[in-house]
Amino acid sequence: MRILLVDDHAVVRQGYAALLCALLPEVRVSEAGSGEEALHKVQEEIPNLVIVDVGLPGISGLEVTRRLRQRLPQLRVLFFSMHDELPLVRQALDAGAAGYITKSSPPEVLLEAVRRILAGHPYIEQPLATQLACQQRDDPRLRGITQREFEIFVMLARGLPPREIAERLCISSKTVSNYLTLLKSKLQVESQAELVHLAIDTGVLRVAAV
Repeated sequence: MRILLVDDHAVVRQGYAALLCALLPEVRVSEAGSGEEALHKVQEEIPNLVIVDVGLPGISGLEVTRRLRQRLPQLRVLFFSMHDELPLVRQALDAGAAGYITKSSPPEVLLEAVRRILAGHPYIEQPLATQLACQQRDDPRLRGITQREFEIFVMLARGLPPREIAERLCISSKTVSNYLTLLKSKLQVESQAELVHLAIDTGVLRVAAV
């Protein structure tokens, strides 16, 4: 049984690889530090499961999943992310993922997710599954944007400056600015402040209670 773990942070990636090997001695875990490397490794040897982070530089986790599922429809993908916003979970499922859990979940949740998905069953971390059940349809205001536009929308709403977004996605700051202009047009907002308000209204951005 083979698992490919895709995360751009080497320490995080190696830690979870060691954890998976300890929890599942029968599984062999390989690693990739980017979406491009993941696509290359899957060409060399098809894993039984790909565990992928959403926020990869360059080719995003969402795009990696879409490409892998187009090439190998039987391939199972589990998203393992620090983000728990419902629209992002839906984007992952729409891209073809079989499951979604957060990095804050305990090791037993990761173990259960891996076992259930390898057995052919979908798995979504319980709090997220409950919230999804309560919101069965996407907010219509977000349906017209692409996966990459959505990623940039989330980062802009969190207050990340264009330079940092550009560095994370391996694109230019000018490209980020172009995306911002396009997002304002598609989402019918006139400023980044209105974009933040829209993110809060649609549940993309969660505001902590005081």
